[in-house]
Amino acid sequence: MSPIDDIQNEIIEEFEFFDQWMDKYEYIIDLGKKLSPLEEKFRQDENLIPGCQSRVWLHAEMENDRITFTADSDAVITKGIIALLIRVLSHQTAEQISKAELYFIDRIGLKEHLSPTRSNGLVSMVMKIKAIATHLKSYH
Repeated sequence: MSPIDDIQNEIIEEFEFFDQWMDKYEYIIDLGKKLSPLEEKFRQDENLIPGCQSRVWLHAEMENDRITFTADSDAVITKGIIALLIRVLSHQTAEQISKAELYFIDRIGLKEHLSPTRSNGLVSMVMKIKAIATHLKSYH
């Protein structure tokens, strides 16, 4: 099992503690609140993820063959969603990120409980993260 799968399984287990979706939303919001603040210099248009209803900034840095992502959003739910994605995909290699099957999204029921615009935003976030990984992979 890959490190990405291990983290996804941890998240699935955490979400199994909650019976109601309102509790899961609260948990996602809490994850967003715990996300380290994005440095102001990275809150630029070039770091905005297109296709998201709210504004989501994503920054990536490559160090020792691993990509570290930092992000922020102006919407609490969206900030929690990007926090989940960063938790799964940050500190992994570009190869691992680009090949990752993000099954936790369906297993916790996230996509089906989001509005269509948020669901589209989630897809945009995943696509952007994978595109960055593919781009960085080709340079290293």
